[in-house]
Amino acid sequence: MIRRNAIALMITIFFVMAISLSLGIALKQVKEARTDIQKQNFLLQTNVILEDVLNILKNSQEMDAVVKEESAEALYVLLSQASFIPFEHSGIAITLELKSARSMININSLNDLNATNKEERVNSFINYFKLFNVTSEYTSMLLDNISKVEEDMYYNSGIFDENPDMFRDYIVSQKHLDEINNYYMSYYNENSVAKIDFENLFYFSKDRASKVDLNYATAETWRLLTGCDEIRAEELNFSGGSFTKVSDLNLSTEETISLGYFATSYYEPLLDIRVEVKEGDLSAKIRFEYDMKTKKGSNFVYEI
Repeated sequence: MIRRNAIALMITIFFVMAISLSLGIALKQVKEARTDIQKQNFLLQTNVILEDVLNILKNSQEMDAVVKEESAEALYVLLSQASFIPFEHSGIAITLELKSARSMININSLNDLNATNKEERVNSFINYFKLFNVTSEYTSMLLDNISKVEEDMYYNSGIFDENPDMFRDYIVSQKHLDEINNYYMSYYNENSVAKIDFENLFYFSKDRASKVDLNYATAETWRLLTGCDEIRAEELNFSGGSFTKVSDLNLSTEETISLGYFATSYYEPLLDIRVEVKEGDLSAKIRFEYDMKTKKGSNFVYEI
């Protein structure tokens, strides 16, 4: 085991070095091509850097090795050692963050029509929100927003009366969820929902059947999945990285039953990639999901 970890660590170090070297070469080339228009040049630089990051990921032998091995342990070592990579060249600062893209619950799985225990899953959401004194009407409102356009136009709430153009196939982003939360707080004249740590609880994908990787599940995710308290959730989060089966979790009978209502896994080679580029007063943030198996990026979000 020690030899295996040492090899994994060495591979990860080479991976970080490869990223740094490749970005350095790309930045040098971009600098030579810069124009007199600073903002346009910065956008050009950002696009080149993003393309280079994608090429590095696609051609990474270290990632190929993790996929070939299908090892939760190897993936954990890789993300532990290469989770945050800072780099600077010719006045341009870059930070690259790699995390599991399955550490949280896909909020749209609340209405997975193919789930055999949909009602129990909905109750898990309701019970979690009750911990923050948020009523079951909030869950009903979320269901309205991921149930598409109803033929009979019947919904559990009046959110579409005031927001008739609101997208309702699925919740697409935190901004979309914020709009729902603001309506809830305004309609019921209370702000309990603001106490929920949504940033560490939900992610947003139209793939309602996507699984939670329990080796990376956040503490808030554990609370919703199992109904456990804060201390127990922190323990489960801290212990992540070596889970391969449900017995490794040491859950109570009730917690195990609750966990069974959700789609979970111990190995999901899907990465949450965040790239931040800074040059002087200019900055850009790019976030996307990267599938290590298909070597494709998706759900790109830009903040420039």
